[in-house]
Amino acid sequence: MWAVCGAALLWLADTGVTMAATSDTEETGRVVTRQMIDPINSGSIMQLLAGLILVIGLIFLLAWLLKRYSGLPGQHRALRVVASVPLTTREKLVLVQAGEQQLLLGVAPGRVNLLHSYDQPLIEAGSSPGEFAAKLQQVLQRKETE
Repeated sequence: MWAVCGAALLWLADTGVTMAATSDTEETGRVVTRQMIDPINSGSIMQLLAGLILVIGLIFLLAWLLKRYSGLPGQHRALRVVASVPLTTREKLVLVQAGEQQLLLGVAPGRVNLLHSYDQPLIEAGSSPGEFAAKLQQVLQRKETE
């Protein structure tokens, strides 16, 4: 697209110079030559690229700000996934922190089931994934012995 615009500008500029030269030649008998400036040079390309990078950067900045500071539903700080353990390729156990409680959820395609609710934290947020599996195994063994 830019090449077509540049070619059209060059053609128009060339036509204008030729017309001026012929009109000056007919009236005064001398040929007027004008120096043509190439509209597609390295300076204009660098200016175009700088503007493009600036606009793309602004788009990414605005997207990040919108994601970070928007009040969209579903972005609550009180709800966060503490840990997750895959059971099969399509099913997993997820431990969710909801306020003061932790909820153990079974997640499968098309459904989410509450398996257990803990008043005391099962594990603290930010612990390693292996710790979640070990704690879950301990809790399940205690349930089996009761």
